[in-house]
Amino acid sequence: MPEKRNIQESQPQGREQWGSRFGFIMATAGFAIGLGNIWRFPYVAGMNGGGAFLLIYIVLCLVICAPLFIGEMALGRKTRLNPISGMRRLTRKGSPWVLFGWFGTLAALLIISYYLMITGWIFGYLSKAIGGAFTNSSVEEVNHTFQVFTANPLEVVFYTLIPIVILGFIVIKGVKKGVERATKIMMPLLFLCLIGLALYSMFLPGAIEGVKWYLMPDFTQVNSRMVLSALGQAFFSVGIGLAAAFTYGSYVDPVKSDLPSDGIIIIVLNILIAILAGLVIFPALFSLGIPADSGPSLVFLTMPSLFSQLPGGYYFGVLFFILLFIAAMTTAIGFVESISDTMATLLKISRIKSVWLTLGLMFVLAVPSILSQGPWSHVSIMGKDIFEFVDFLSGNILLPVGGLILALFITFKWGFGKYMEEINIGANLLKVGPSWKPVISYVVPLIVCYILISGLL
Repeated sequence: MPEKRNIQESQPQGREQWGSRFGFIMATAGFAIGLGNIWRFPYVAGMNGGGAFLLIYIVLCLVICAPLFIGEMALGRKTRLNPISGMRRLTRKGSPWVLFGWFGTLAALLIISYYLMITGWIFGYLSKAIGGAFTNSSVEEVNHTFQVFTANPLEVVFYTLIPIVILGFIVIKGVKKGVERATKIMMPLLFLCLIGLALYSMFLPGAIEGVKWYLMPDFTQVNSRMVLSALGQAFFSVGIGLAAAFTYGSYVDPVKSDLPSDGIIIIVLNILIAILAGLVIFPALFSLGIPADSGPSLVFLTMPSLFSQLPGGYYFGVLFFILLFIAAMTTAIGFVESISDTMATLLKISRIKSVWLTLGLMFVLAVPSILSQGPWSHVSIMGKDIFEFVDFLSGNILLPVGGLILALFITFKWGFGKYMEEINIGANLLKVGPSWKPVISYVVPLIVCYILISGLL
């Protein structure tokens, strides 16, 4: 029999809940699955040897990220509040543990600021792909298109405002009618697009070499740099330290939800999307002899060049950028929901006002990153342009600091016993047992410390 919660503590009244378990899994997986899996994962895997990196990434997602991710959702479910208010309830106002909520919210705000810029790039490229801009284009022509496009702030702002408006109309409808309904449509579409593109890619001439390179580990490639890259990618793609899982967890049923099983399903979906993204890209690259280690430019420079050379490349390109846009939007929905919910509580304003205020603030913060690719390209902070600095500050400092605070809170403040008890409420097939304690209490905090120190260095 699943454990039941003794509901004696004061719970927030009128807190929305997910309409279904499927909706919760799709929405939470949608947040975790985004550009981190489809844009970032393939190029990081390509720069780190393929198969061995993939295997290490999978192990780290299951062993390191899953316990933290499930624990964060459990904290949200227990408090039924946003991350800042929830940590205050668990401790006290002014407690250093509340920094988890603040750091997570700030990291999310900074990441979404440049994330919106990249989403604008994707929407712009989707428009160009539909218009046939990449048909019969050489690598040099595609590179020129990218340079001209990103250096034109007005065009990028225009393409960025469109997804912002779409996000507003989705999130403003609430958890059940907005976030859940949208992601229940977007996530299955994402899987269908990925499967279709992967099948197309794997049947290209010579593509089997790319499949072998990607799926067959070469352990001679393994080194400390690869492991660190896999750790960073796992944290980035799952969303550890962003406090969004806390918010999404606060909307689940406080008694009937099965967080261990749901959390593992979400992590596995996250891994499957990453695997499928690689099966879309690497077979096609090997088919045409394009280097797998093309780096961050893979999506915007290498892939359009690829489309122009492939049979049916026009349709491949359009579908690919539709896929990227859906992935970007499912993650952006999670960012907006988490930040706007926190803002509504702290400022005591309505959901409508908090959503548009959040989106307005995100847009204002996105403008410097947009300008840094054009008129402000000469502006440098610590040797980086504004976009690179914001990415470094959020991804290398705030995100791992948030993850470290969460790991230390679970270990020293909450305690493994309470962690296990809370997570096992409603659990059926999978339960947290004493065997998890060494991982939660020792391995996870040490790994997160390692990520933070390495990121700073």
